[in-house]
Amino acid sequence: MMKDLFDLTGKVALVTGGTHGIGLAIAIVLARAGAGVCVNDINDDKLKACREAFAREGLNVFTLKFDVTSQDEVDSGILLIEREVGAVSILVNNAGIIKRIPILEMEVGDYRQVLDVDLVAPLIVSKRVVPGMIERREGKIINMCSMMSEYGRNTVSAYASAKGGLKLLTRAMTCEWAKYNIQVNGIGPGYIATAQTAPIRENGHPFNDLVMTRTPAGRWGEPEDVAHAALFLASKASNFVNGHILYVDGGILANFGYVKGENDL
Repeated sequence: MMKDLFDLTGKVALVTGGTHGIGLAIAIVLARAGAGVCVNDINDDKLKACREAFAREGLNVFTLKFDVTSQDEVDSGILLIEREVGAVSILVNNAGIIKRIPILEMEVGDYRQVLDVDLVAPLIVSKRVVPGMIERREGKIINMCSMMSEYGRNTVSAYASAKGGLKLLTRAMTCEWAKYNIQVNGIGPGYIATAQTAPIRENGHPFNDLVMTRTPAGRWGEPEDVAHAALFLASKASNFVNGHILYVDGGILANFGYVKGENDL
């Protein structure tokens, strides 16, 4: 039946950094589809808020604290998941940070930190779960890319470098692991209505005007828009989709050329 294509019953999903925003929306949607969902973060308060959000939905979640940039912590964390929940069959590399600093003002340490979290960590976590996927001849990896995987903007050099690299890492993973029935894909969210974007979504704000006028869909995206794309990539419905970056952006990349002054926002 059609609904069976999206049924994740019996699957174990790990959503890194999935305590809020897009990551939380993805985690909840995967749980609604039947997956046993695990969420990590490095902040106890965020982990608590995540558990409360799941409880409001009547859903279960396994939360744990570890740093995705540490191989030792990743190994210990996923070992705990394997013992308490089961082997990870769906990995969503969602944890990420951004530092909005002009290149000439950015410390090399800040640049490296963004790359560590946004690019190196997906490699670390994937390397830990993929051997099991290979053994079972089944697995789904979803890397959270960005429109910055396609173009640059002022003050986001580290983030754009990391997300551009993540796009090609996604394709390199596909080249090596697709033969084991592992599908590796990315999602590139457009401009999404989250708590972080609330200040710039007010009517009259220049960036809100830019998004509303340049997005063919005529609106900001919702976290659920991204989460539903993740469900597709986590499900049997995408079993022959591999190495693809799915942009969930309301069409803005199709319409986003340079206009004088806009790239300064």
